[in-house]
Amino acid sequence: VERIGRQSALAREAVQAAIKQAAERVSASHVSAPEPGVLPGAASTATSGAQAPDFAQALEAGLARVDQQVHSAESMPLDLLTGKIDDFHQIAVQLKSAELSFKFAMEIRNKLVDAYREIMRMSV
Repeated sequence: VERIGRQSALAREAVQAAIKQAAERVSASHVSAPEPGVLPGAASTATSGAQAPDFAQALEAGLARVDQQVHSAESMPLDLLTGKIDDFHQIAVQLKSAELSFKFAMEIRNKLVDAYREIMRMSV
């Protein structure tokens, strides 16, 4: 975060806001301690009774969140002009956060495409 701060104070604040939101989500969910021998993040269907979302559902939910964040950031400059939002700083942070989320999603897409290509090159 400090390295980002040297380049742009706006980027640093966007990353800090994203970290704060992630910490709030984690504290709100009250994640219980994992059982011994169970990998962190792995869901135990026997103890929870609910099935963990599969990869496609998790990917779809993540893309929906990024899409919603980008659309809300795109409407913020218009809200500033119409007087619905008075704080320019809030708009700048939201725009930078949306930009970082979009870039992160694109990097994930690139890694998935690279992994697919690598699998297709394997001989059976």
